[in-house]
Amino acid sequence: MLYRRAGIRHTSYPKERQLWPLPFDRYLVTAVALFLLAAPFLVDRLYLVAYLLPWIIWSMAALGLNLLMGGAGQIHLAYGAVMAIGAYTSVHLVRAGVPFEFALVAAGLMSAAIGMIFGVAALRVKALYLAMSTLAMQYIVDFVISHSPAISGGTQATIQVPPVSFLGIALEGDLPMYYFALAVCVVVTLFMLNVQRTAFGRALAAVREKDYAAEVIGVDTFKYKLLAFWTSSFIGGVVGAVLVVSYLRSVSPDQFHIELSVQIVAMVIVGGLGSVLGSFFGAALILFTPIVLNNLVGALASGLGIAMSADLRAHIPLMLYGAMIVGFLVLEPLGLAKIYDNVRNYFLVWPFRHARR
Repeated sequence: MLYRRAGIRHTSYPKERQLWPLPFDRYLVTAVALFLLAAPFLVDRLYLVAYLLPWIIWSMAALGLNLLMGGAGQIHLAYGAVMAIGAYTSVHLVRAGVPFEFALVAAGLMSAAIGMIFGVAALRVKALYLAMSTLAMQYIVDFVISHSPAISGGTQATIQVPPVSFLGIALEGDLPMYYFALAVCVVVTLFMLNVQRTAFGRALAAVREKDYAAEVIGVDTFKYKLLAFWTSSFIGGVVGAVLVVSYLRSVSPDQFHIELSVQIVAMVIVGGLGSVLGSFFGAALILFTPIVLNNLVGALASGLGIAMSADLRAHIPLMLYGAMIVGFLVLEPLGLAKIYDNVRNYFLVWPFRHARR
């Protein structure tokens, strides 16, 4: 079996610290990477632009929030506002003539700075009080952006993204924008995979489990919580810039409301807190399940000849979608990544029955 551990002998620390020690894991990662690289030439443009590209971008957003929620155990209900700050910062800098490479970094720094300001106040409280504090950030940022003509142009205004280039390559057309988003996603993913193996990641894990116990062993919990807010907000700002440049091509206040923040939180929870793979699973489930269910309900209604009003036809997929999410959380509270891990662990010891749970 491809999953078997037989024959693997760690003779050095670098080999033991491999990201993917099992051959199957390396083969799977290679296959997925090759598919994503060749996707523009293998799939129809509709699937590339409407499915793969947004999945890559929202997976990055879920990764950034997962660093804070899964890595440090801190609730954040304003990630849409963090992305909005990065989006508007990058667009205004590009319109002012700043190269997009600098605008991308500035978008992350601006989101990190503002996110850290709110984080200083929010981290004086915990649990539901922290959630309410970050929710206040969402509404404050929404209000400031919507009612500041210098930022958004007004509540109904839309700012178009001018032509931009990255490292000398013009981001025009489907292929450059797709590969740009994919490259940023690879960088964010590698960072998330490796941050758990650093002193910073271990300190966040200690804070997540018991912050007062972490204080006892010498971890400055306030410092690391603040660093988690800073890093997560930086990634969110970068993702916001990638979103408007590679996908939306314009930015308006109605794109970053509370619904977006709730969606990203759902991606993290359903996919699996603290799991890099779970962020991709969660983003795929939240993005694609409503589309699949809507098409399935429509096909069944048409095939069975059931007369169904447009309102009922629109709400049945939403009810099924919500029931499916609740079912996932009841059956496996640790998310889709844990379901995959259970299957993987089963095959690690197959045909024996002592798989880890």
